Amino acid sequence: MKFHTILLIIISFTTFSCKKDTKDTSEINKEQINTNILNSNTKVKPKYDLNTVVINQENVADFLTWYGENNKENQAIIETSFGKIEIQLFENTPLHRASFVYLIKKKYFNTTYFHRVVKNFIVQGGNSDETKTQKERKAIGKYFIPAEFNSSNKHDYGALAAARSWENNPEKLSTPFEFYFIQNKNGSHHLNNEHTVFGKITTGYDVLDKIAEQITDKGEYPLLNIKIKVSLK
Repeated sequence: MKFHTILLIIISFTTFSCKKDTKDTSEINKEQINTNILNSNTKVKPKYDLNTVVINQENVADFLTWYGENNKENQAIIETSFGKIEIQLFENTPLHRASFVYLIKKKYFNTTYFHRVVKNFIVQGGNSDETKTQKERKAIGKYFIPAEFNSSNKHDYGALAAARSWENNPEKLSTPFEFYFIQNKNGSHHLNNEHTVFGKITTGYDVLDKIAEQITDKGEYPLLNIKIKVSLK
């Protein structure tokens, strides 16, 4: 009698133990499935929303650093009625490179011209007298880029540099919207460490020289509108 009682207890304990293990495994599987679903639906939000961000002087360095790390392009093509100019953007001027790439992707430059031509000196672009250009600037934001001078980046023939204001600008901050090429074959080295050089022409020196031949008014504005279209290579 006692033997049967002990056997029944053992059988009952064994049955309970098996059921408990089955239940735990099921719960673990459900938790794992729920975790997998959560992970698959969870996306890391970018630091900046490119659809809404407006660049200003407070966030410019942080934004351009972040943008540059996520957009590595360093070659671009400028198309004009005179032909194409291909350029290389320097890695040692990361803020200027990032800003230029950003404006290209925003298609800002496609609303602008080569608006200043000084033969044997510079050809400058990135502005126009069209209302659309000013609206684009306002939408992108008002900001200036910290200077990025480098001893290896000089104002040689074909150098790409950022325009800037010479008044009330002791830090030599660059405007992001306007750029220029050195057209003087001997270079314009008096501008070294005054304007940031952030790239150079790789192909299209002949196009640059053709543009430099255009007739201008007294304000150095070409009489013929020289529209530009800029894209990444």
